[in-house]
Amino acid sequence: MSDPLDRELERWKRETLSDAVAKVPERPERRVTASGRPVDTVYLPRNLSNAAACAAYLEQIGFPGEYPFTRGVQPSMYRSRFWTMRQYAGFGSAEETNRRFRYLLDHGQTGLSVAFDLPTQIGYDSDHALAAGEVGKVGVAIDTLADMEALFDAIPLDRVSTSMTINAPAAVLWAMYLAVGAKQGVAADRLTGTIQNDMLKEYMARGTYIFPPAPSLRITTDIFAYGAEHAPRFNTISVSGYHIREAGSTAAQEVGFTLADGIAYVEAARRAGLDVDRFAPRVAFFFGAMTDLFEEVGKFRAARRLWARIMKERFGAKDPRSCTLRFHTQTCGATLTAQQVDNNVVRVTLQALAAVLGGTQSLHTNSRDEALALPTEASVQLALRTQQVIAHESGAALTADPLAGSYYVEKLTDEIEAEARELIARIDEMGGMVRALERRYPQSEIEKSAFAYQQEIERGRRVIVGVNQYVAKDETQPAILTVDAEAARRQVARLHKVRAERDPKAVTRTLDAIEQIAGSEQNLMPAILDAVRAYASVGEICDRLRGVFGEHEEGST
Repeated sequence: MSDPLDRELERWKRETLSDAVAKVPERPERRVTASGRPVDTVYLPRNLSNAAACAAYLEQIGFPGEYPFTRGVQPSMYRSRFWTMRQYAGFGSAEETNRRFRYLLDHGQTGLSVAFDLPTQIGYDSDHALAAGEVGKVGVAIDTLADMEALFDAIPLDRVSTSMTINAPAAVLWAMYLAVGAKQGVAADRLTGTIQNDMLKEYMARGTYIFPPAPSLRITTDIFAYGAEHAPRFNTISVSGYHIREAGSTAAQEVGFTLADGIAYVEAARRAGLDVDRFAPRVAFFFGAMTDLFEEVGKFRAARRLWARIMKERFGAKDPRSCTLRFHTQTCGATLTAQQVDNNVVRVTLQALAAVLGGTQSLHTNSRDEALALPTEASVQLALRTQQVIAHESGAALTADPLAGSYYVEKLTDEIEAEARELIARIDEMGGMVRALERRYPQSEIEKSAFAYQQEIERGRRVIVGVNQYVAKDETQPAILTVDAEAARRQVARLHKVRAERDPKAVTRTLDAIEQIAGSEQNLMPAILDAVRAYASVGEICDRLRGVFGEHEEGST
């Protein structure tokens, strides 16, 4: 190792690493290989012969826990603490999902991730005509605070981090979570977790929107402001590339379009008068992990570096935390096959390994049977065990950014960053992401990539094991989970019971306040909190907002 980099290493140990391990010490068992060979926290190139080469290395790659964060957002990465192990779960009633949550926590899961059913995601109550046939099917049904109380019954919210995949009604569901915390005696400033709260990707790739873009961004910035003041440990947005990738984008498109969404949120918050260093440290991201191991590692590293540069150079962030791209990863459901479902275990393992080698802060591993139905308990346990084996047995967590310095991975990192930067520049030329969505630019690019990928599969140029090659003649499918047919009836009955027992005057008063404030520039969160405490429903609150903001129609963006 050259002298300039030696000096930088000593500086990093003294100024950055020492403070980090003082707060969260490295565990002794994370310092040696299976054979007892010592492992350092970080490894550096040994062929940098002069100060210029050292400076170039620091500018592009650097040290973990320091700008530009290419090598990770924490100095010691997983040597001190593993990523949060989550399993996305939710189906049927709140009580059924609560049992699944407690099962997962008992088996070593370290954070909860809530899947909501489609009516909840688009702001309809379980007794709405459009909810028929969908209640509790792809997630848990949540209508009122009573459901949220049942969902987290006997789960200590001061000791569990909760991620909620909710977007258009994010303010309402988050308000319910804050209210449940208060009922448990846990103040909002002690709660940890993430709400997805990313509407721009809904217009681009997913479709569970309610309101048009402008009021959606207003609600998002209201959440930012409220969170910064009252719940500073909670991530008030998770800018989601996962759904962009699931829709068929390339790795570079996932990075470019996701970070362009992030730029739009930061700009909206600044227009609302928020200081960037006040809210940006709680902006989180969410990416998918595909099976191409090395490209995915390069993608995660490129996203981290590019976001750091955007925040520093474009928005003038002074707090290093504002420049850190902290992200959750989910293995990609689009890669799972209904044929030869055991092959999915291998796919998910590779995808999870890519996320860990790429430096994720949180991880969900899909279950082998999810191409057929919601996963069984046995499948979920195996998916969780996959993370645990990687954490404890693979050696991938022994050192920070173990693939740094690979000619291949560094080239992929540079190429993906450059291509993503070009996509962001094109979106800037169009006037930003909202204008780009109006012109259907990202939607069109994703559609082209998805079509090209599918053509490769159908023509046999891309092999999908068990689908277009190595096909089994006789397959037996595993037993799958079925949602109780009576769950929807029971959910509607509980909703009606809550409506009959609550104070109708309090509900009307709080809903009227939401409607009034929605037409002003006041923050909506306090009024929404009052409404959920009065047991107003998701549908009732969203209907009042629909009356003020209107509804988004596909094709109008």
